[in-house]
Amino acid sequence: MVGGVTLSEDLTDTEWLCELEEIGRDRGYFSPLGDDHSVVFVSGDASVLFVSFETRGGIRSFNGNGLPLGFGLPESNGWSHMSFVATRDTWFRSRHVWGYFDRLVDEGFFEEFDRVIFYGAGMCGYAAAAYSVAAPGATVILVSPQATLDPGLTEWDDRFAHMRRTDFTRRYGYAPDMIEAAERAFVVYDPGEELDAMHATLFVRPNVDRIRYRRGGAGAIDADLRAMGVFRTVIDAAAEGTLDRMTFLRALRERRGHLPYLRALLSRVQAEGRPYLTVLLCRAVLKVHRTPRFRHFLEEAAHQLQAQGRRVPGGDIIPSA
Repeated sequence: MVGGVTLSEDLTDTEWLCELEEIGRDRGYFSPLGDDHSVVFVSGDASVLFVSFETRGGIRSFNGNGLPLGFGLPESNGWSHMSFVATRDTWFRSRHVWGYFDRLVDEGFFEEFDRVIFYGAGMCGYAAAAYSVAAPGATVILVSPQATLDPGLTEWDDRFAHMRRTDFTRRYGYAPDMIEAAERAFVVYDPGEELDAMHATLFVRPNVDRIRYRRGGAGAIDADLRAMGVFRTVIDAAAEGTLDRMTFLRALRERRGHLPYLRALLSRVQAEGRPYLTVLLCRAVLKVHRTPRFRHFLEEAAHQLQAQGRRVPGGDIIPSA
């Protein structure tokens, strides 16, 4: 972090941006990119450059220090980091952002680093994929990204009607095409979220690994990855050049002990009316977390199975509280 600096949640959005600008100018540079975007760059070790795309609201709501992701793990590792910030949901479709990346390419900026990592989630995942083309050989990590919002290709996605008139066909447009120059790309998505899963299928490329992360329709995959330490494990591996599908999947085993994920999983099996699976899940969780919620649904599911004349997995004895 920046010497322990935390940007207060009491700041107005304008004050917050001014504070971020001051930090950027003190430690590297800060540049506005039109009215809706800005970029902060901090120069560190030339071995790794971490590039993130985030929204002001996302940073202020979910990043503990009120700063972009680069000021966390990458900063603590001494890496260089570059954070693109949008003040609203724009998908970073801006000629100012295009022009900035054009200048970075012309200057050979990305060639100064041994490894470049692009990261983003949702709308910002789209941007991370789209602009990664500027750094061939990069590692790209995307969480629930959109491939495009061009209605000619994704008219089935009705979540972002306000973006229908935005041009996704020009510069840095179709994200799946833009990641073809990446060394490796990882797309993490919930197959139970139909529209997210449909976008994920558009990212099928030889250099892409699609990572399924079932969260029961509760969203928050990006927050899960950070809370479980998966983000740290994956980004460290990407910086070392060792990130592959198995490394990612092994890291995701941490969700077996992550209560927000387990609660979402319980909600899903409950909604699907699967008492046998509910019993298995609740017994596994209660071995680690003695939570009343899982005990309640274990007893309820066990009684359902008994009433149906079915065997209760693990026996009829309910673990003591």
